[in-house]
Amino acid sequence: MPALPSPKAQAAREAVAARLRELMLDAGLKGQDVAARCGWHASKTSRILNGTTPPSGDDIRAWCAACGAESQAPDLIAASRAVESMYVEWRRLHRTGLRRAQEDFYALHQQAQLCRVYVSNVVPGFLQTPAYATALLTSITRFQGTPNDVPEAVVARVARSRFLYEGNHRFVVVMEETVLRNRIGDAEVMAGQLCHLLTVLPLASLSLGVIPFGVERAMWPLEAFYQYDDRRTVVETLTAEIQVTQPREISDYTRAFGELSQAAVYGDAARARINEALTALG
Repeated sequence: MPALPSPKAQAAREAVAARLRELMLDAGLKGQDVAARCGWHASKTSRILNGTTPPSGDDIRAWCAACGAESQAPDLIAASRAVESMYVEWRRLHRTGLRRAQEDFYALHQQAQLCRVYVSNVVPGFLQTPAYATALLTSITRFQGTPNDVPEAVVARVARSRFLYEGNHRFVVVMEETVLRNRIGDAEVMAGQLCHLLTVLPLASLSLGVIPFGVERAMWPLEAFYQYDDRRTVVETLTAEIQVTQPREISDYTRAFGELSQAAVYGDAARARINEALTALG
């Protein structure tokens, strides 16, 4: 018997079904009409509409064609494919430790030409020092109660930094000034991390912006998210990783990133913010 989808995945599946129903109704059709046009049994249409059977890509293309809405197919297919993988709890991802998840992120960075990153909590993994990464991953392991493979996970995590220097990769990072002040590890660890940010700041492959305290802003602070080209956005919450692949949602995150970028300072102004945080460590 197949495993039941998570509540959030089931909600996403039902959202796809609801959009298919809207296309059917907008076309003035009933379930049996769609079934006849698609060449399948009416019970299949019913299962899709009830969210009990996930439609395949071919099913969605046939449905949209039957409703005269072919242009809606790509977005719906992306939404349907994302249902089971869109929301994965960290404890599930980390059930054997943190290393494997870090290796998966390495592959995403390796494949992407442009990586846009917004962080409101901690420094992005590819900009972390080993000491900072060790302190952070140790805290995550303790909180989640998952197997402790922190040394191996740290190696896999900081390995992403190679793409700052190799290949045709471009990183655009926007961080809240809070990130510079959140003390991960002791003062020495944090000082080393801030000094590292000063070191990488001039790299041609990196654009690093800091949203200062007190700046007037059009976009409110959000959860951390990573955009890989225009193909995928990974959102990080306390309990789960959310994979966004639906074009419409990716577009929303891209727009949000643009507005957050406008609130940030760069170059010498960003360097000044980092130095202020370094001085505040005492």
